[in-house]
Amino acid sequence: MQKIKTIFIDLDRTLWDFESNSKEALLELFEVYQLKNFVKDFATFHQKYRQINAVLWELYGKGKITKDLLRRKRFEDTLFHFGIVSPEITSGLTEGYVQLSPQKTNLFPNTLSSLANLKKIGLPIIIVTNGFREVQEIKIDRSGLAPFVDVLLCSEDVGYNKPDPNIFLEALQMSNSKANTSIMVGDDFQADVLGAEKVGIHGVLFDPNHHYSHRKEISKISDLSELEKLLLFNY
Repeated sequence: MQKIKTIFIDLDRTLWDFESNSKEALLELFEVYQLKNFVKDFATFHQKYRQINAVLWELYGKGKITKDLLRRKRFEDTLFHFGIVSPEITSGLTEGYVQLSPQKTNLFPNTLSSLANLKKIGLPIIIVTNGFREVQEIKIDRSGLAPFVDVLLCSEDVGYNKPDPNIFLEALQMSNSKANTSIMVGDDFQADVLGAEKVGIHGVLFDPNHHYSHRKEISKISDLSELEKLLLFNY
């Protein structure tokens, strides 16, 4: 690896603790709409929602559904699974989640300190995300990430979702960076690591729960503080 001059990094599930924040928002909405009257408990509701949401995000990533359809259908389908057919509740959950979730501020351990240290080195930090701009901006601002983020690049700005090479090529162009002196850090092996490496950017897998078996040719970290150690020999 050559001396690294630019860091591209994912937001959800890499810096911003998506699962914790999403769960908190859903629990509040579960109580507001008194879904306990229809569903055994929140855990059952949450598990089904996550399953449905994952499938819909995969379809969105492939360009098969729109953002608006994803946002509505994940709740519509979850409610239907429990025998609830209510446009009013569906609308309330759809709008409420988009408003509430990005206000949550849980980050992965050592996120702010690690980004601060990378900024001291002089490395520009560019977030490359498949998330939607209007909520990603709120997440960055509310969770204290803003002082460390130089650029936010969302897939909808480019018209391509990770792992499409075009979003990484756009990231390189807009930051005036070279692939062989850049890294892409993210939790999704296919979207972040392999997607980046298709255009020559070195991929670093963020795997805090050790879900992926280690491959010698892939750099992997389980804590963001390890990123500093990974780059240390370059400086």
